[in-house]
Amino acid sequence: MTQPAVPRHILPVLVTAQFAGTSLWFAVNAVMPDLQRELGWPASAVGPLTSSLQFGFIVGTLVFALLAIADRFAPRRVFLFCALAGAACTVGAWAMVTQYEALLVWRFLTGVFLAGIYPVGMKIAAQWYTRGLGGALGLLIGALVLGSASAHALRALSGTLPWPTLMLGVAALAAAGGLLLFFTTHDAPHAHARVTTLQWRALATVWTDGRVRASVLGYFGHMWELYTMWVMVPLVLATRLQGADLSWAAFWVLGAGAIGCAGGGWVAQRWGSARVASVQLAISGLCCLATPLVIDATAPLFYGWLLLWGITVSGDSPQFSTLTARNAPPQAVGSVLTLTNSIGFGISIVSILLFVSLSQAVSLGVLLPWLALGPALGLWAMGRLVREERQKVTGFR
Repeated sequence: MTQPAVPRHILPVLVTAQFAGTSLWFAVNAVMPDLQRELGWPASAVGPLTSSLQFGFIVGTLVFALLAIADRFAPRRVFLFCALAGAACTVGAWAMVTQYEALLVWRFLTGVFLAGIYPVGMKIAAQWYTRGLGGALGLLIGALVLGSASAHALRALSGTLPWPTLMLGVAALAAAGGLLLFFTTHDAPHAHARVTTLQWRALATVWTDGRVRASVLGYFGHMWELYTMWVMVPLVLATRLQGADLSWAAFWVLGAGAIGCAGGGWVAQRWGSARVASVQLAISGLCCLATPLVIDATAPLFYGWLLLWGITVSGDSPQFSTLTARNAPPQAVGSVLTLTNSIGFGISIVSILLFVSLSQAVSLGVLLPWLALGPALGLWAMGRLVREERQKVTGFR
């Protein structure tokens, strides 16, 4: 049975809406240098603000998963509501920006509503693209990566754009993304009927189903490395650059992950998602291990290393989500993806706090190779899925 033709505008709309919605993620981080200058906040103030949003996202995804929000209600409506609510929270943060405690609350709430944007966008893609999902999610998560990296570009531009314009502009962009998705698309014709009960047994497949467990553990290993690498890249670049040059370099290094996502999605349609995810995970792990050799190397080798790391550290993410969506119970794809995101971001917070703390006393050349523990776990877990893909291609049983 062939997949019904998907209208051409669906994927561009999904990608645009995902980029717009997830731009809320680092809206405040991008303007923190201006706020620190105007309000006298210490440089350490950005840490709690970032963690506040991350904790909000973890709480939101956990609640969304346990209550099966993305599977009990129309995903387009969930996406619209959360995009508008997240935009409203950013406007609230703008209105109360001088009150640091209130800002922490607004960022926490923004994280909660992001739980209805990022995972729900993947759920919508999974409904439309029953085949070719790896390619679709490659573009979709590539948009997320580019949107997240854009915080560094915004920081580089902050000298020419006032911070209120940036914050309100991001809020308007997120709201527009939700409205665009809702009014220019419709539910997939072959979408599974929405469930009416909680999906406890389906959520348990994260551990009880061997295939789901393999992709989920691979994703957890990826999350140990990903966001910590993103946090540490500016510290690595600061050994050679400063100011706007540093921000632009960080944008290009982290934004290069969109190439890994989109290119990996294209290759996965011919080679298989498990193998593409494993190759990129292995390369990013080797980049971790190479840190002592290249951190003081010549400029071409140094920047080439960072670009390769930036491409591969994000490029495997869509394929982990593709594998999980394919193997999870069809009626609970949204909930399983959301629960996986919740646990994965919890792992990332532990990793970030650990490595940032250790970076005060341990050199980057000694510290960063330990990020390779995540890719090592992920590669071990993905072995089963890689073997199955090889067997399908060669015809061996």
